[in-house]
This record gives sequence, structure tokens and C-alpha cells, in this order.
Amino acid sequence: MSSFSLAVRDSSTMLRRNLLHARRYPSLTLNLLLTPVMLLLLFVYIFGDTMSGGAGRSAYIAYIVPGILLMTIGSTTIGTAVSVSTDMNEGIIARFRTMAIHRSSVLFGHVAGSVLQAIMSVVLVGAVGVAMGFRSTDATVLEWLAAFGLLALFALAFTWIAVGMGLGSPNAEAASNNAMPLILLPLISSAFVPLDSMPGWFQPIAEYQPFTPAIETLRGLLLGTEIGNNWWIALAWCLGLTVLGHRWSKAQFNRDPK
Repeated sequence: MSSFSLAVRDSSTMLRRNLLHARRYPSLTLNLLLTPVMLLLLFVYIFGDTMSGGAGRSAYIAYIVPGILLMTIGSTTIGTAVSVSTDMNEGIIARFRTMAIHRSSVLFGHVAGSVLQAIMSVVLVGAVGVAMGFRSTDATVLEWLAAFGLLALFALAFTWIAVGMGLGSPNAEAASNNAMPLILLPLISSAFVPLDSMPGWFQPIAEYQPFTPAIETLRGLLLGTEIGNNWWIALAWCLGLTVLGHRWSKAQFNRDPK
């Protein structure tokens, strides 16, 4: 069997292991899903009429759902950091190091499992949005596929960053705290209000971060708004974060344990 075949086989085994863990202990995923769902309910039903600037609650739900979908990815990947840190500190990784398995399969199993969980979480939160009145009637099949691809790339990028955070944390509690910016960044993006409604000094902070171009691209694909150069900025962020997270995670994982 070739080295590539061994890597695929071992990565599949590790993916199955992580999915079984997620199925047996769903409370972490459900708790992380609670934040974007509660924010969606809060901002639509409590603040919707005010935040819409007179356009109505139905217009605001169309505006906010793309941002909440990306926020769901950031929230879900916190569980990845906790899971990786738990594995590192409970001794199972040390046991894996002594076994005849492909070294990188442990990380790829975590990443693949997390991306699948993030996509399923996005589907669930999206279903809540549809139940509340979100509609995307003008989007074509290609635009829906592009939106799905962007969400998958975004999940992959932030999963690798979360894996690196988990590997670098001394325990699960620290991993959860270190990964908290992944859910806080959407709060200072264009997810809830347009950039031009923010203070002038704060607009560059909100504009030049990963979530804002991805949110604006998703809105353009699903709602037909102007995308501009946001699509390639979003792709550049996804590619850069994926490469950074992969190299960072691999370097930490390959260090000799103390």
C-alpha cells in the first residue's frame, strides 16, 4: 500500500473517531450553536425594527442571516480547539505517536470532522433563519453552490486556526478562552450593521478583517447585493489562514513532547 493510501486510510479512521466523539457528547456542539441562534432571535425580534432603519423586520433578517451563518462557523470551531487540547493533555496523542499510523492523520481527522460539523451547524442555523422568514429567491444554482463553497472554505480556514490554538493551549479551558476571538470578530464586522453606520475611526478595523468581506460576498451571492472586490479578499483570507493554521499546527504537533 502506498504512503498516500495509508494516509487516507488513517485519516478516515481518525475522522470516524472524532465524529463518534461528537455523537456521544453533543452538548458542546449544542452549546456553541446556542450563541448564534440566540443572537439571531434577539436581533430580529427585539431589535429588528430599530436596526433596519425603518425598512422593517423582514428586510433586516435578510441582512443579518449571512453574518450569522459565518458567525456559526467561528462558534463551532471553538469546540475543535477544546477537543484538540483535550486529546493532547489526556495522553491519547502520546499513544498515537507510538503506533504505526500516518503522523498527520490525527490532525486531518480533527479538521475534516470539524468542517463537517461546521457545515451541519450552518445548515441548522440556516433552517432557523428560513423558519423566521429568510428567503433567497433571486439566487441561481451556481450562486448557491458558490455560497456553499465559500462557507466550506471559511470553515476549513478557521478550523486549522482552532487546531493550532488547541495544540498551543495547556488545557481545555485555556483552549476555549484562546479561541474566543473566533466568535467575537463577527460582532465587530458588518454582520449586524453596515460599515458606514460605524464611527469613522472604527470602520477600517471592521472592514479589514476576515469576516466582513466573506459576509458581503455571501450577501451578494444570496441576495444580489454588490460584491465588488470582497470575493477575492475573502478567498485570500481563507487561503492565508488555511496555510498559516496548517503550518502552525503541524509545527506544534511535530515538536518532541516534553
